[in-house]
Amino acid sequence: MAISEMSALFFLFSALLRSSLVHSQGLQIGFYDNNCPDAEDIVRSTVEKYYNNDATIAPGLLRLHFHDCFVQGCDASVLISGASSERTAPQNFGIRGFEVIDDAKSQLEAVCPGVVSCADILALAARDAVDLTGGPSWSVPLGRRDGRISSASDAKALPSPADPVSVQRQKFAAQGLTDRELLIG
Repeated sequence: MAISEMSALFFLFSALLRSSLVHSQGLQIGFYDNNCPDAEDIVRSTVEKYYNNDATIAPGLLRLHFHDCFVQGCDASVLISGASSERTAPQNFGIRGFEVIDDAKSQLEAVCPGVVSCADILALAARDAVDLTGGPSWSVPLGRRDGRISSASDAKALPSPADPVSVQRQKFAAQGLTDRELLIG
């Protein structure tokens, strides 16, 4: 994915984050400051390690987060394994970055067990991936809870290049996104 494609995906993703998917959870900047103050640094260093080894991981992490948020909200349900989970859906074939999230989660569990959600790790990793490519950085409101349900059939909500424009418009509208955001994405 070229930097211009990543910029377009970032714009689309930022529009998705402005929708009700994130705001309904009462997220806040600095959520882990007291109970896991190194959380953001640990995620950043993990993403940086993988990025330095293979820069193509950056768009993979952004796309992984987009696929997660578009389906059931930003709840890390795309990370759940299972025979009929989102992860196995045809719409999610080719998404990458699971190993980055797993690595960061392992490191965080060693420092502050049971504190940082996978959903927040994924949000931070996407932000850090964009920043490492020279794109913008932003403060990530944290405090997401991990989803417990993941269904391959739910991934049908994801837009596909094969969808007619009318279907893509419906899928974007269902997420609170506009036709303009569909065109930019």
